[in-house]
Amino acid sequence: MIVIEGCAVATVDAAGTEHADGHVVVSGDRIVAVGAGPYTGDESVTRVDGRGCLATPGLVNTHHHLYQWATRGYAQQEILFGWLTELYPVWARIDAGIVHAASAAGLAQLALSGCTTSTDHHYVFPRDGGDVLAASIDAAATVGLRFHPTRGSMDLSAKDGGLPPDAVVEDTDAALAATKAAIDRFHDRSPGAMVRIAVAPCSPFSVSPRLMREAAELARAEGVRLHTHLAETVEEESYCREAHGCTPVEYADSLGWLGDDVWLAHAVHLDPPAVARLGATGTGVAHCPSSNGRLGAGIAPVRDLLDAGVPVGLGVDGAASQEAGQLGAELRQALYLARLRGGPAALSARESLALGTMGGARCLGRADDLGSLEPGKLADVALWDLGGLGHAGIDDPVAALVLGPAAPLRLLLVGGRAVVQHGVLSTVDEASLATGLARAAKELR
Repeated sequence: MIVIEGCAVATVDAAGTEHADGHVVVSGDRIVAVGAGPYTGDESVTRVDGRGCLATPGLVNTHHHLYQWATRGYAQQEILFGWLTELYPVWARIDAGIVHAASAAGLAQLALSGCTTSTDHHYVFPRDGGDVLAASIDAAATVGLRFHPTRGSMDLSAKDGGLPPDAVVEDTDAALAATKAAIDRFHDRSPGAMVRIAVAPCSPFSVSPRLMREAAELARAEGVRLHTHLAETVEEESYCREAHGCTPVEYADSLGWLGDDVWLAHAVHLDPPAVARLGATGTGVAHCPSSNGRLGAGIAPVRDLLDAGVPVGLGVDGAASQEAGQLGAELRQALYLARLRGGPAALSARESLALGTMGGARCLGRADDLGSLEPGKLADVALWDLGGLGHAGIDDPVAALVLGPAAPLRLLLVGGRAVVQHGVLSTVDEASLATGLARAAKELR
């Protein structure tokens, strides 16, 4: 067993339980005890000195494009559509080697920022690129993170009224067949699963209505979750009104794309009826504050979504539109953007932490196993070191984590396994990852 003690504990359970001086006990891949004061049980345990630290659930990243780690820094002053137009031809040249290097680097950066579970929305499958989905899954296993990759797809090219060029789209039937094959090959339905697959056609402007509709039918027949981009920009809203005669949320609704098995990336441009509809259907939202800022897309109505009962998690988004790639920093970004939109009471530090933990677990359908520190849940634990200069003098440890500078990790456990110790990756060599990523980026350039 592992006992973390002497630390502040923010459980993020339904009651918001916190301990100023507490402990977390892990046995195998599960949490077996959480409480105040020192642990008084069996002495034959591995003890972790948590003094000066805050223990929280591991963070959950609900939206990413890991292959984009090899294309950071492009199209620096473009809106989404211009950014995509510049990058689609570059992404058409990715292959399994590039995807593995980019995914490993991106997942390692996520781990160093407190993330224990990440999704990945991969929708570019070059014909000669090899098994790029398997490459990302292998990278996650190497780094040691819990992984929810989605099998994305695009079948609506520019010649058919969409945005992407022919080189990066698939035949509709082929995309559906490949999605089914990915579920059969990789999806783990066990409670402690390290890999689960979701179905994820890319967006209204890159996917035909048929693919959207049949992908939803496939996901529900297989009992897996659904994910797509929606309502990210004003240009997308104009596209949907012109092409389909309705808003993005109305369009998704008409195709069976709202429900408690769906989470949507961005959801920035929503009118009150759309917010209410997401709440009524239990549809989740992956809020990506830094990416939305980088592309000038706008500020998602997070307070309104939470008040409507919408599950809201945090997403880093693809590293080509969020070059830092850190999930811990999104706690602060989410709070700042919510307050820019709705004032200083729009989001608290604890609500922001909940977005990054339990909110993300709800989006991914893992609320029974992840998102809070409670006995019986998976031992995905972040132990943040708040003892340094950057956090000195902030009496509230949750406020120190959210409002202060990026906190180093004394320990990051995924299923009870140490992935980060004293701010250093335990599973992979960071310098080797950086070398491999630089080589992949150079190859694409």
